[in-house]
Amino acid sequence: MGSDRNKLLLSLLEKPILAWTLLAAQKATSISEITIICQLHDREEIEIIVDNLKLAKPVKFIGGGSSRQESVCNGLQGLPDTAEKVLIHDGARCLITPELFDRCADSIRKIQGLIAAVPVKDTIKVVDENGIIQNTPERSKLWAAQTPQGFDVKLLKECHKKALDNGWEVTDDAALFERCGLPVQIVPGEETNLKVTTPQDLAIAEFILRSR
Repeated sequence: MGSDRNKLLLSLLEKPILAWTLLAAQKATSISEITIICQLHDREEIEIIVDNLKLAKPVKFIGGGSSRQESVCNGLQGLPDTAEKVLIHDGARCLITPELFDRCADSIRKIQGLIAAVPVKDTIKVVDENGIIQNTPERSKLWAAQTPQGFDVKLLKECHKKALDNGWEVTDDAALFERCGLPVQIVPGEETNLKVTTPQDLAIAEFILRSR
């Protein structure tokens, strides 16, 4: 993003990016509690955002780790003992709708693991270090991963323990589930559920929010 601070604190239509994510979670009927995993240096500003939103659902703060994997692991330890299912969402996907949250929550009640995703529209090329195409995967089998990702809490905790014991590093929890031989099902995501990563994404997000 090229910003001097956490991109989730940047303004999008007069609200911080994170605020839009939290408002969607607030409107989702299936979500009972929100846990925000963040770094200590961002917590004060994020607490102000939460206070200003006056969310009706309880909000808990958990300290983030040095990686996404470590942060999620920290978050899992902070869940209530009664928690059986969890949705993990990237705060930068601020265009998520409450309906997608609810669709994922409904699905995770029946299965062990899931990920929101959309079919890939472009032809994808696998290339080597010299930029030479090695092969072209069949597009009909390719999906672009999004969040939320949903999991059985007990199983995901066990997977994170295995990762810690074996020194595994993965980019998301679905990959960790896969590595442990557990099934992860696709739930149809939303084309507008983009991850705000660049200034161009911020402009697109503004356009989408205005159109709503």
